[in-house]
Amino acid sequence: MAGYGTAASRPANGQAPHGGDPERQPLLRKPSSSGPGGGGSSSSVARLRKCLNAELSRDWADLMLLFCYIVTGLLDSASTQVWGAFVSMQTGNTVYVALGIASLIYPPVSPRLYRSGISLLSFCVGSFFFARFHRYFSPKRRWVLCASFVAQLLLTVAAALVVTFTPPPASDDAVDWTVLLPLALVAFQSCGQAVTSRALRHNALTSVVLTSIYCDLFSDQDLFRLDNVERNRRLAAPLLLLAGAVLGGVFSHSSLGILGALWTAAGLKLIMVVIWFFWPAEPEEDED
Repeated sequence: MAGYGTAASRPANGQAPHGGDPERQPLLRKPSSSGPGGGGSSSSVARLRKCLNAELSRDWADLMLLFCYIVTGLLDSASTQVWGAFVSMQTGNTVYVALGIASLIYPPVSPRLYRSGISLLSFCVGSFFFARFHRYFSPKRRWVLCASFVAQLLLTVAAALVVTFTPPPASDDAVDWTVLLPLALVAFQSCGQAVTSRALRHNALTSVVLTSIYCDLFSDQDLFRLDNVERNRRLAAPLLLLAGAVLGGVFSHSSLGILGALWTAAGLKLIMVVIWFFWPAEPEEDED
């Protein structure tokens, strides 16, 4: 028979009976990771981080870029009606700037020189920053695309707030900050859509130009083939821009004016942010 205090007084499996000797238990136990306040929250954060850092799939992403054509038509038609300058299609603004320079020789000077010049400059600066943002943080990462469209949304909302809470300009030819500031903000954000087309490698769907799309559409040798995806994209782009432009024209001639176009564009940008957040990611490669 084993005596008091000998090794044989413990069970053969080496564990103390009934939870072990109280004198040998640690004073403070480490809480279980599965209990309340344990690893559940950290795993949720890890899943969210993985979701936000995922590279998004390019499959059907052209639909999002085509959706941007509605916003372009909406804002460009309203801005040309009310402000006399484009906010997206900078070819037209370049022509307006040239005509404004010509008016310096034969006064009076056209206000489009300043309005279109501000829009063109803002678009170029916006392209500089949006492109470097996408390039630095990885172009197709979920949080990068969401952040890009959130920035576009906030800039559009800022322009809408300026128009909402400031008195209208004294005349249609006025060139003051209540016109130039919202014009610059909307032009700055509009390039974000074009940069997104580069990030997703759909370079033709910039949403800011149609001339090259018309050329590519009607010069396509497979124009009348039924299963022609490129033809379908090129056909949808001008039709969607046309629909947005009609809506923008309706707003600009109504009592809402350009305010209706700006707030509608902000709402569409918000929808796009939500869609990008839930967009499917690229399938992960199997590790050997």
